[in-house]
Amino acid sequence: MPCKNMTAARKLCIPGLTRNASDFDDLAPKIAATGRDVITVSLRGRGRSDWDPDYLNYHPEIYRDDVLTVLDELGVRQAIFVGTSLGGIVAMATHGSAPERVKAAVLNDIGPELAPEGMARIAGYVGAGAGAGPAASLEEAAQRIRAVNEVAFPDASDADWLVFARRTFHEAAAGEWVLDYDPNIARALVELGAAPDLWPAFASLKATPTLVLRGGLSDLLSPEIVDKMREVHPGFDYTEVPRIGHAPMMTEPVAWAALDKFLMEID
Repeated sequence: MPCKNMTAARKLCIPGLTRNASDFDDLAPKIAATGRDVITVSLRGRGRSDWDPDYLNYHPEIYRDDVLTVLDELGVRQAIFVGTSLGGIVAMATHGSAPERVKAAVLNDIGPELAPEGMARIAGYVGAGAGAGPAASLEEAAQRIRAVNEVAFPDASDADWLVFARRTFHEAAAGEWVLDYDPNIARALVELGAAPDLWPAFASLKATPTLVLRGGLSDLLSPEIVDKMREVHPGFDYTEVPRIGHAPMMTEPVAWAALDKFLMEID
């Protein structure tokens, strides 16, 4: 995205566990239209990024090093990290080890603790999806995505699910739509666990502007976890997005209003 305001910190958008940079295809232009520079990334093993031959490298600390390498290559000393789910874990991990690189953090439906029911659901669909084989059409891919995610997006239309499918699958051959991530991510999730202990990294954000977004229907970031986060970091901004589960796209009116206000206060 072209930068219109060279004094503003760049916004680094990092997607979730099986997601990729296309999740920000609607959000990034909205941010850029306000005169802010935006960087979107696909973590290793997703989207256009290469798959890692060693699946044990699918780990938040490796992702942290990857995004710092991206920023170094772009000559960006400091950024505002906008992280959805795993992307928020990467933001916290980065601040925990290199706080000078994180000007502010947006944690989208993620915290330093993960609700067990949400983790069980995610582990189930990541593993099942990896072994399901290709879909015969984009429409079939959309049906698969809808079956797993409709609980999180009860108001999504048929057209919305097709968009979601196009951002989750790619057409490897005619009539063969495959998931746009390395299936070994499921193995890493089982063997390595979801994340290291993130409470110290989250506590380190206490002096850093932080916005937490929570989907009102989320099964991963519970109200109880948010309350515990408040005890550690009382000053973070917080917005709940109604009728959305894990995770908001951040283009919802309530989410976008909160994000835009937060960025305006920082820049």
